[in-house]
Amino acid sequence: MSRRVRRKVANKGKDGVVSLSCHETGVEDLGTERNGVVDWTILPDDTVIHLFSRLNYRDRASLSSTCRAWRVLAASQCLWSSLDVRAHKLDTTMATSLSPRCKNLQKLKFRGAESADAVIHLQAKNLCEINGDYCRKITDATLSVIVARHEALESIQLGPDFCERITGDAIKAIAFCCPKLKKLRLSGIKDVFADAINALAKHCPNLIDIGFLDCLNVDEAALGNILSVRFLSVAGSSNMNWSVVSHLWHKLPKLIGLDVSRTDIGSTDVSRLLFSSQSLKVLCALNCPVLEEDTSVSTIKTKGKLLLSLFSDIFIELSSLFADTTKKGRNVLLDWRCSKKKDKNLNEIMTWLEWILSHTLLRTAESNPQGLDDFWLKQGAALLLSLMQSSQEDVQERAATGLATFVVIDDENASIDCRRAEAAIANLSVNANVAKAVAEEGGINILALLARSMNRMVAEEAAGGLWNLSVGEEHKV
Repeated sequence: MSRRVRRKVANKGKDGVVSLSCHETGVEDLGTERNGVVDWTILPDDTVIHLFSRLNYRDRASLSSTCRAWRVLAASQCLWSSLDVRAHKLDTTMATSLSPRCKNLQKLKFRGAESADAVIHLQAKNLCEINGDYCRKITDATLSVIVARHEALESIQLGPDFCERITGDAIKAIAFCCPKLKKLRLSGIKDVFADAINALAKHCPNLIDIGFLDCLNVDEAALGNILSVRFLSVAGSSNMNWSVVSHLWHKLPKLIGLDVSRTDIGSTDVSRLLFSSQSLKVLCALNCPVLEEDTSVSTIKTKGKLLLSLFSDIFIELSSLFADTTKKGRNVLLDWRCSKKKDKNLNEIMTWLEWILSHTLLRTAESNPQGLDDFWLKQGAALLLSLMQSSQEDVQERAATGLATFVVIDDENASIDCRRAEAAIANLSVNANVAKAVAEEGGINILALLARSMNRMVAEEAAGGLWNLSVGEEHKV
């Protein structure tokens, strides 16, 4: 080869000072290229591992079969500590082929009940976290087997699709099998009875984060027995007895964050919770019609606590959590993420708030209630854009999904992707002003950046948002 490369060489000058200079050296000295052909087998291990990290799991498994050295590198723990198979159909065959690499697997994301059935074939005994979406058909039997085979589980999240076939029996199985459980978030369960909740209180002493979202019946009194809980969400759950809630939950000794969004809670019970609880710091009550229709809501005494609602400026309220509020405003979430000095307790609160805000905003977008245009224009779009920059991938996904949908511009000739519509995301707004608000908040640049995300779900929704914005003439360029 006649091509030559430049290499930095350290030289000692006067006074022993080391300087860098460039010298040319022949390619043959490098040994990685012979006769114009790159010898992939002698690439540095770090380079190969980085290459593997840029591939999806199917391609990674295929590439690892090329030689023994790469097979060893492809099994590196750093590559298989987490697994996201939502873009693929995880069946028994695929799970069995992946199982030799999943001995140290800690985090798993899957999609659909069929994938849930195959989880046990991964043989990931050290699994700490599972996150399943669109699991409407998942049954008690499947969930019970999963938790029985993975006793080290600390986090279980199933949603946002309704888990209609899960009952209290599966929740009791979780309590009995997962004593290390710290986080449990389930969506759309018909009945969460007292015996299931009491089993959690008895067998899961480390349970600090609970979410029973969009459930038909939740035993309020039993939830008051889980003394370890710090963050609790019953957003969207119906048939709640708020009188019982307000008289019992304020006694929870460690409760910091409570989310009652999209429920029929009223101002009296909100006021009682805020005034009576000694530990509560944040109460989120977004899109609560009864609360918002009450003219006396402005007189609620928060007693120094944070109340997030549609009639408040959420950015200003979030800023009040920080000692320095001079430079926050709409950058409060970004400033918090970039802060080098983070308070541990505040960090937990903000992380939880990002999650529940993204969930509530997406659910609100799906239901498309009347009278919220002003909210979306003034702060809803900005909130979603800020949440799209979260370090939590599931928060990014929900924010990108919501934004990709409601920026559709009023254009009778615009065609909407049927698959996207069938994903249960109704068009929140066909108002061109919404698209303008997104663009003015820097949404186009944020969407373009996320469209390059390694997370396929985030990239697809971000690309969808860019497409929706481009429907109108104003943003085509």
